[in-house]
Amino acid sequence: MTSQKPYTIASASSGFMQDPPSLRNQYEDDIVLRNILKKTMPKSILDSIEPDLSRFGERVIGDILAMGDDVEDPNNYPRLKQYDAWCRRVDEITTAKGWKELNDVAAEEGLIAIAYERKYNEYSRIYQFAKQYLYSPSAAMYSCPLSMTGMIYKNGAARVIELLGTQEMKETIYSRLISRDPKLFWTSGQWMTERPGGSDVSRSETVAELVDPSTNTWSVSGFKWFSSATTADIAMLLARTVDPKQGTVQPGSKGLSLFVAKMRNPDGSLNGVHVHRLKNKFGTKGLPTAELELVGMKATMMGNPGRGVPNIASILNISRIYASLGVVSYLRRSLAIAKDFSLKRQVFNQTLDKVPLHVTTLAGLELTFRACIQIVFCCIELLGRAECQKATKEDLLLLRLLTPISKCYVCKIGVQAISEAMEALGGQGYMDDTGLGRLLRDGQVNMIWEGD
Repeated sequence: MTSQKPYTIASASSGFMQDPPSLRNQYEDDIVLRNILKKTMPKSILDSIEPDLSRFGERVIGDILAMGDDVEDPNNYPRLKQYDAWCRRVDEITTAKGWKELNDVAAEEGLIAIAYERKYNEYSRIYQFAKQYLYSPSAAMYSCPLSMTGMIYKNGAARVIELLGTQEMKETIYSRLISRDPKLFWTSGQWMTERPGGSDVSRSETVAELVDPSTNTWSVSGFKWFSSATTADIAMLLARTVDPKQGTVQPGSKGLSLFVAKMRNPDGSLNGVHVHRLKNKFGTKGLPTAELELVGMKATMMGNPGRGVPNIASILNISRIYASLGVVSYLRRSLAIAKDFSLKRQVFNQTLDKVPLHVTTLAGLELTFRACIQIVFCCIELLGRAECQKATKEDLLLLRLLTPISKCYVCKIGVQAISEAMEALGGQGYMDDTGLGRLLRDGQVNMIWEGD
């Protein structure tokens, strides 16, 4: 006869408890990223930046992740207060404590500055994007205002002002956008989407009237339907210029000009901005996105009248590189969680990493990740060369071709892979506390932002 154990009812404290997956240093644990940097950067430069990347790889799973978790707490989602007790319009947007802390981290870590200091010439972009890749999955979409400031949305305000701005703009605005001092550091919003159209900016209804030719000051009025980074310090926007002699506007995209405006007046009041409501989105919950009405917003024209779209379009593709990087960084984080879970979860007297079907699934996700990150960093390498005038004609053609392909392929297949990584944890992966749901929701938006 075989002996049997006595039957007992397990309590919550005495029953089985699954060890959760854990994250290791996100730079040192990422052999793919490290090999890409080894391949694309001179050894002397890599030796110089690697200690910083290793330190940052630990920090992104420490205090930075805690800041991101604070932003993603539903109790801390952005809130809009339109009026004070005396019925005065205030339009105050309150964000999480972690949102403000992530701003300081971005400045201190040089997440914008690295690219524009160009200490490492064409390799500075690779260094910057490597840090952004490590930062993004922990930062609860604070990468969005950063991207508008220095990396995407037409390469952000910093790049546009660097190329088109006056000396005064570079001294008063550009210097703040690339600052490493949290007290000086500014971020930028970008407002293009209107009710008549998103990608089709030719239907824009916002108009700008010249009020002071001596200072190039314009009064901008209109409605911006999807305005991210609403708590930023400045904004870049498109508006249809009014002919001062005829009082008419030119229809279509050729009538649009590019403007930069400070969000607030010297007294702290909003610069002609009315916040009608905050968007209720599928993801990016901690990111304040709003519907804005502009009523006489004072702005300065960038470049020549009617050249807004060309001024934007010439560097549009950088936004798509960032969208691709966002998805591939979320996939990497999802895969790291799924891999560690497979080492700890037992099924049929063995851990999941010993189950051939499960290993095949993880291997497929790994191959998808490796393909995606290679494409993205190829674009980044080409971008760095182009910005530092080191690119050949073939490099420029390849960058122009590969960037939209990367955006289309990486964002589409990457989000599907994140979903499958969630499945690899079974029902537990579907629990929001694991963080996979946030990565999937926030990754989804990159398929929509900036089109294909």
